[in-house]
Amino acid sequence: MERVLIHIPKRLNATLDAERKRGTSAAELIRHLLEEYFKGKKAVELTRNKGGY
Repeated sequence: MERVLIHIPKRLNATLDAERKRGTSAAELIRHLLEEYFKGKKAVELTRNKGGY
């Protein structure tokens, strides 16, 4: 897997902290959101960009 470093506002970080307390890591949540966002778009984008973004 690759690593990604992002900067987020404190408000969103507080929300991620609340999710961590419920047992969901920030990485799990972000990975899930990205997968849902790109579902169905991935094949089209990879074809358009010839294998990369």
